[in-house]
Amino acid sequence: MSSALKQKIDPISLREAFWVWVKIALLSFGGPAGQIAVMHKTLVDEKKWISESRFIHALNYCMLLPGPEAQQLAIYIGWLMHRWVGGIIAGALFVLPGFVSILFLSIIYALYGEVSFVNALFFGLKPAVIAIVIGAVFKIGSKTLKTKAMVVISALSFVALFFFDVPFPLVILAAALTGFIGGQIAPQQFVALQPHKAANDNDEDLLSQYQTNAPPSFLRSLKVLIIFGGLWGIPILMLFAFLGPENIFTQQSVFFSKTAVITFGGAYAVLAYIAQQAVDNYGWLKPGEMLDGLGMAETTPGPLIQVVQFVGFMGAFRAAEGGGMSLSPVWAGVIASIVTTWVTFVPCFLWIFLGAPYVEHLRNNKHLSRALSAITAAVVGVVLNLAIWFALHVVFKTVEEKSFGPLNVHVPDIATLDLKSLILALIAVALTFILKMSMMKVIGIMVLLGFGVYYV
Repeated sequence: MSSALKQKIDPISLREAFWVWVKIALLSFGGPAGQIAVMHKTLVDEKKWISESRFIHALNYCMLLPGPEAQQLAIYIGWLMHRWVGGIIAGALFVLPGFVSILFLSIIYALYGEVSFVNALFFGLKPAVIAIVIGAVFKIGSKTLKTKAMVVISALSFVALFFFDVPFPLVILAAALTGFIGGQIAPQQFVALQPHKAANDNDEDLLSQYQTNAPPSFLRSLKVLIIFGGLWGIPILMLFAFLGPENIFTQQSVFFSKTAVITFGGAYAVLAYIAQQAVDNYGWLKPGEMLDGLGMAETTPGPLIQVVQFVGFMGAFRAAEGGGMSLSPVWAGVIASIVTTWVTFVPCFLWIFLGAPYVEHLRNNKHLSRALSAITAAVVGVVLNLAIWFALHVVFKTVEEKSFGPLNVHVPDIATLDLKSLILALIAVALTFILKMSMMKVIGIMVLLGFGVYYV
């Protein structure tokens, strides 16, 4: 690229990126499908900071990691734009609104047992998220499902997840192996994502026009491992040293560190385990309270796994309430919220800062690109699975999972159809696809409509 052309390109300022990440964080509702859709629409479609292929390349890597893939994708793209500072800002802001919201709601819940006003406030937001996610499925699918093999991988991934409850890591692994092996047999069927294109190509991202990535190094990796491994592990060791292994803060730091490592495939994959341990083993929650916490996490911005904050808060609140701590119940809950959030999300920064340079360095590797392209096709099926699951639970109050041998079918109870939510969802779809309103306008209109009809 000529120096004259480079001079015409304005790099993305950290200030501008900060406010864009604030916007994304405040709109990160609807679980990973909705959050990825918001990022895609903002960063790829509206800002055009990052190309479709580079966005998907980053998402493919994040899908392989334990933890919330949407937050990790934010860290990755933040790192691409402004290195460590950008990654930390993007990742921290992604969590902050949810942390503040759930902390506030946890205090209200613990003291008064009532958070119904939240349902009224966000009643119209969930239908809006449905429209956003459907748009993302079509947008990503149209760009990636260009061959029969890609369509088949996407369809099989959806069927495996939605109907057979195949573990998420196995779906992604199978897709990667299919792309790697199939790409050598029939390379034309496994179209590798093209990260670098001509300067006048519409898919060229702004990042590539003014930025080059330094090759990864062992010393840099060691530095990342020491810094972020220390940020994760040292607080746990300090809790052990000063409070002892039986202290509730120590127990929560260890337990939620373990769940952060095994949370593949999103929060739902590990929520049943967390609920069982929190109720039966530790006694942090009463039976049924996990659903209340899940409702908070689903109706507030941020990753769904943020529900662990509610679990930690209630456990410490009850321990202090029972006289087992010198702190007041609310302050004990606040400290537990900080501890559980810290050990849940700090590992995400470690995985991204450690692996992203290598993933970027290998973007031109054809074998890896074909494997990642197959994962991209699988991701379309994954997002479609999440979109349908989310839509069913928004439109119907009761959705049962019935088994017929190895086949699992999500069957909504027709009697529990929420007609208001269905109408709002149809309105959101019409505003998005027929009137082609911007995401912010759709969300604003739907929130107002939802708040108005909630009490009708």
